[in-house]
Amino acid sequence: MTFGDSDVARVGDWVMAVGNPFGLGGSVSVGVVSARSRDIHSGPFDDFLQLDASINQGNSGGPTFNLDGQVIGINTAIATPNGGSVGIGFAIPSNLARPVIDQLRTHGTVERGWLGVQIQKVTPEIASAVGLKLPQGALVADVQANSPAFKARLKRGDVILTFNGHDVGEMRDLPKLVAATKAGSAVELTVWRNHARETLQVDIGRLKEQKEASAADQPDIQKPVDLALGQTSKVLGAKLAALTSKNRQQYGIGTDVEGVVVVDVDADGPAADQGLRPGDVIQEVSQSKVAAPKDVDALTEAAREAKQPAVLMLVNRGGDQIFIAVKLGQA
Repeated sequence: MTFGDSDVARVGDWVMAVGNPFGLGGSVSVGVVSARSRDIHSGPFDDFLQLDASINQGNSGGPTFNLDGQVIGINTAIATPNGGSVGIGFAIPSNLARPVIDQLRTHGTVERGWLGVQIQKVTPEIASAVGLKLPQGALVADVQANSPAFKARLKRGDVILTFNGHDVGEMRDLPKLVAATKAGSAVELTVWRNHARETLQVDIGRLKEQKEASAADQPDIQKPVDLALGQTSKVLGAKLAALTSKNRQQYGIGTDVEGVVVVDVDADGPAADQGLRPGDVIQEVSQSKVAAPKDVDALTEAAREAKQPAVLMLVNRGGDQIFIAVKLGQA
């Protein structure tokens, strides 16, 4: 068998899935490509072809053929309410699998590139807060010390727009581009910083271990709140308080975390719309550090007076840092 070019497979192209469903070796099912670049949340490099050819238990690992008899995918997974095929199957594209296979044959291991950043999605609110016309790229939420990104002077709050000549249309594009880059390669990044584009050079490292995180991993902090503490932010629609030993203990906030803690959220306010919740610690507003509730209001009011559509906040949630943008017009 020979590999085909999965990049040219189009939605509606006919395919055949071969495998061993329920122990019936050599079974063939026929269908079409239903969608491309599906993310089924199985890992940071998800980029599946979706097929409506029947795929069942035992099909995994079998080839997906185009009508020229070339392998354009590897049958991998299905979405099913009952364990059987309902016409929603997924295959790893051949162009994603081939370099992995080549490395395993040559070296016995798979080497992936490493940048050393924690990233998050650029929402429309975040895009407006940082001055981007469109929600695109990958927002840098944190930079690992002594990583390639750190050495290249990448900063928290940067939005990576291109990587090695490739557009980063959305957040999940970046891990795939970095992983496919050979360790030691010098690549060029375009980042959005301070409302302007900048170009950075970075020497890609080798990924030794990875930690996957998702929103589901974040602790759901819903502990009793002493509403007598703190003051209400008119801009956010949330009650804020300076960090004390009492509320650090109450919310499980480490002594190394600085900022302003959210102790209550108005369900109809702007903060709630963007997912702020009790126990979150606002560390920065408009990339300026805050230490008291009045700092948060002052910086958000300054952004409003500057006619910014939204304000960007760095929030510590259970030890992880994320950016949240709050629309000022909602206040």
